[in-house]
Amino acid sequence: MYLFNPENDLALAHFTANYTPPASANRMTEELAILPIWYAGMDRRTFGRNNKEAVVIAEGELNHSFLASIKKILPLHASLIPFSDIALYPHLKIVPWGWNPTLRKKLVSYGANEEVLPSPEELICLRHYSSRRHAVEILSELKTEEAGVCGESHFFTDTEELYNWLESSSGNKVLKMPLSGSGKGLIWILGGITDKQCDWCRRVVREQGGVVAEPVLSKVQDFAMEFYLHEGKADFAGYSLFRTAASGAYTGNELLSDARIEEKLGKFASIELLHRLRYSIEEKLSHRFPLYTGYAGVDMMVCETSCGYRIQPCVEINMRMNMGLVARFFHERYMHPGGEGKFVVDYFKKPESALSFNEKMQRESPLKVENGKILSGYLSLTPVTKTTSYVAYVNVF
Repeated sequence: MYLFNPENDLALAHFTANYTPPASANRMTEELAILPIWYAGMDRRTFGRNNKEAVVIAEGELNHSFLASIKKILPLHASLIPFSDIALYPHLKIVPWGWNPTLRKKLVSYGANEEVLPSPEELICLRHYSSRRHAVEILSELKTEEAGVCGESHFFTDTEELYNWLESSSGNKVLKMPLSGSGKGLIWILGGITDKQCDWCRRVVREQGGVVAEPVLSKVQDFAMEFYLHEGKADFAGYSLFRTAASGAYTGNELLSDARIEEKLGKFASIELLHRLRYSIEEKLSHRFPLYTGYAGVDMMVCETSCGYRIQPCVEINMRMNMGLVARFFHERYMHPGGEGKFVVDYFKKPESALSFNEKMQRESPLKVENGKILSGYLSLTPVTKTTSYVAYVNVF
């Protein structure tokens, strides 16, 4: 059973069974609930081949009618159930976007078999694994191994040491909570640190044990390497070439094959370096996270430096499912190998603007499908109505 809970990172940071997400997170959860139909049933050993029909937890007639309409045009193997039916599937493994105590409590309240849920002790371990401190340490290790990489990252448990580093370092900096969503929990130090930012630092150290501090780099391209961890072994699961807003928040992915992504990255760094980083990170993830089973995405950047283009090989590690994997699997399942396009998660603030956009794209980029594969065109991956704010969609060229 698959379910989409994008508030996971926030819930894991708060680490209480009674956490209440912000209204925006609840709305995204509701409006994109059906998103797992596009990746459910993926076999980790084959990374993309479809197995038997998967069960996705998504409420409401709107989602059911949307799934029925999609099945008429694409070979999608999934069915939907409400939370109230979870108890009917006591032996099915539950696969959320990510695990946290709040979700565990909710599933138990709906009658989920506790034997298929992580224990409280396993959730404590996952929270430790999810700290950005691991990315700080892995980056340091990679820099000792490879001359062609860049980046600097520190974990400060003492605010005075942090302030001293900020004063002694030139340029802009970014401070990060150890636990927060990807692209979230960040503050930007543009010049000197303000009193309000000092208060933020003291609070984060008190609540999460430290602050991650980094110089701001001249980014050219975001990308990631995706891995699957099982029984103490990490296996490469593909690349992700993605886009972020100025704030660092995720906006979308390029729909490309791994070979095409390597070709694009090869303009900035050698393929040999990318492969060495992949193998080294596989070893490091296997060693650091022996008790974790699931996907992990290692975010990276191509940066422009005084020595030319360099790779920052470990910006952060997402110990959960992520949008890059959704895009990766969508490309493999529903597009031809040479096909290209964009995967986007968008927010529409004005009433009916999502619906207007959806109708406009359907007119201007009509979907063309052949033998269960998209040749070109626009497709919303989630339902769109007059009241919709969050939409996931693809546009294939």
